[in-house]
Amino acid sequence: MALVDILHMNSGSGDASFANNSLFAKIVMQKTAPFLKRTIKGMANKDIISDHCFVIADLGCSSGMNTLSLASNIIDIVHEVCQENNRKTPQIQVCLNDLFGNDFNNVFKLLPNFYKTLSKCKGEQIGPCFVSAVPGSFYGRLFPDESLHLIHSSYSVHWLSQVPEGLEKNKQNIYIAKTSPLDVLQAYGKQFQTDFTKFLQLRSEELADDGRMVIAFQSRSSLDPTNDECSTLWELLTMSLLEMLKEGLVQESDINSFNLPVYFPHGDELRRIIEEDGSFSLDDMDIFEVDWDQHDIECNIRGKKTTKSIRAITEPLFTSHFGNSIIDTLFEKFQKKLADHLATKKTRHLCVVISLTKK
Repeated sequence: MALVDILHMNSGSGDASFANNSLFAKIVMQKTAPFLKRTIKGMANKDIISDHCFVIADLGCSSGMNTLSLASNIIDIVHEVCQENNRKTPQIQVCLNDLFGNDFNNVFKLLPNFYKTLSKCKGEQIGPCFVSAVPGSFYGRLFPDESLHLIHSSYSVHWLSQVPEGLEKNKQNIYIAKTSPLDVLQAYGKQFQTDFTKFLQLRSEELADDGRMVIAFQSRSSLDPTNDECSTLWELLTMSLLEMLKEGLVQESDINSFNLPVYFPHGDELRRIIEEDGSFSLDDMDIFEVDWDQHDIECNIRGKKTTKSIRAITEPLFTSHFGNSIIDTLFEKFQKKLADHLATKKTRHLCVVISLTKK
């Protein structure tokens, strides 16, 4: 089965859903909000925000309150900059994109309250707002030529279009690890370069002249992709699977044939790819740390909360490959290992956010 048919966050609104386990995503959105505001203000200064309709696309929107919170935040910023420039706030179209398995119905159920709150807070100060869903992979075309003004994506573009080829030697690992051969590291880097270059070229076709993109990635401070920032959580998951292998609960061949389709780029990699592609100019880049968990609570509780977040993100991938029967045991083992890890170390991850302008 193709990755595009498998990859999605846990759906619904239950205990294991992404909608109820997306605090980390919310924190990233809050930290990147000032960056997004600077970008939109820059667009207003260059008269890119018209009086007619301002069209926004959120790529990899997922589901839950974060999805519409981001839309609401952008609408607030557009309204604010229009007031500052003594201009009428335009109609706003928000296009929500994710893969076909995304729980768009969860988002649709939140729309009545979203529209009600928007009308109550803004009234007739802004033009109508239209929200639509655009399912499909952002490694293909999604929108007509020059139809968008602003593209936003948070913690989505580090997901690859496919598992890199040539990972046969990455035995008893599920991602880049300290024991991975050099050609495995190179295969992941090459796949990201191919995918991100294609992403840039496609978005350049869809953006209007001087259109902007704001993209946030999980990143790393070291040029070495095996450093702890990127690999710790996945190595703990690998250890859990290997423990299950000893117990006869999984097959070694299944572990050896499973690799996560994700890559966390260094800021220098992003600069290089953007420059080599040439579709966009890099206007700004900001790098900051984000905590995976709340450090002021007991480590077992922190382990449980973080495990639920990781499960909400990865469960469909593990289920598709290993089957549903192992999932509870896998994450129970992972939770214990993670709690032990958190008792001695903090889990901080690096985030890089970039602002791009179409050339």
